Amino acid sequence: MGLLSKIFSNTRKPEGFFGKMMVNGMNSGGHADLANWALSSVQIKEDSQILDIGCGGGANIARLLQRAPKGRVQGVDYSPVSVEKSKKVNAKAITEGRCQVQEANVAELPFEENNFDLITAFETIYFWPDIEHCFNEVKRVMKPGAQFVIVNEDDGLSGNNEKWEKLIEGMHTYKPEEIRLHLSNAGFKGIYIQKNETKHWLMATAKK
Repeated sequence: MGLLSKIFSNTRKPEGFFGKMMVNGMNSGGHADLANWALSSVQIKEDSQILDIGCGGGANIARLLQRAPKGRVQGVDYSPVSVEKSKKVNAKAITEGRCQVQEANVAELPFEENNFDLITAFETIYFWPDIEHCFNEVKRVMKPGAQFVIVNEDDGLSGNNEKWEKLIEGMHTYKPEEIRLHLSNAGFKGIYIQKNETKHWLMATAKK
């Protein structure tokens, strides 16, 4: 693996020095713009129980906590570096009992059934193994009628996807209809795809 590939593979699972640099970068720049674009279209009740999967640097947990001031936000990530950073960013909310962050894998979420009103996945489904199994696992921990929100920086139609997939091992950039099909096969309803055509950003929403 070349140096460039080693650095960018930390988008999949941040580790070590480069991983710490990556999670710091996740909390700023274009990632922040993408998250704000997506969340501006999502209705969130003030007392929502929320799960952010692949929470990275924890900035999106902080945004969700602001949108649900009487609710609770949990975050999971399979990278210890990301978990550490997310805990640091959201330390006050954790102390107050409004937030919890733990190391976990989306393929086997450590929660009971029918637990969350909203589940978000920012810039992470690219790396989920057996995507329909993971979608079923997400659905398992959602309350009936709850919403699942997927946000990707690349809609698979930008022309850059092959470059990134070669650079980052295990990455797959999903096109809109692929996401729709996999969500439908996992039993989700009310699937809606929203795009920023200029920047090739994508948001998919679905309900249990």
